[in-house]
Amino acid sequence: MNIKNFKPLRLMAADSEDIEVLSACLQDAVMKVGDMAYLPKERRFAFVANRFVWEEGANRKRGPFIRVRTGIHFDDVTSVRARNIRQDAKAAVVSLLAVRFEPKEEGAGQLLLEFAGGGEIALEVQAINIALSDISDPWRTQNKPEHDR
Repeated sequence: MNIKNFKPLRLMAADSEDIEVLSACLQDAVMKVGDMAYLPKERRFAFVANRFVWEEGANRKRGPFIRVRTGIHFDDVTSVRARNIRQDAKAAVVSLLAVRFEPKEEGAGQLLLEFAGGGEIALEVQAINIALSDISDPWRTQNKPEHDR
């Protein structure tokens, strides 16, 4: 791909089908634990990550591939729980594998952010209300993420 032709993503998610698209775009995004934040007064969970641009490199075996800095926020969040992610290790790097939604009544539910190594962040939400935006210029990388999932 010619990096000059890169078109930044701007996505919103409001239902389960949107979550599937969002999850595919965020698969293998890497971030520092310190780049995630829960803002309870705003009822928002947000992070910035280095997203692998799957829409450009999924079918190629060799690079160069592309990564881009992405910002995402989840609104209408009422609580956050983390499992197997050390909150005190702000410089630790984690790799996001998937975003899933477990519905409850009247649009509420739980958004699960699943990380490599068994880490998980669970967001209790009153509704699916997510926005993603690529926020940097893209850069080349020779490495394509590989895993069994």
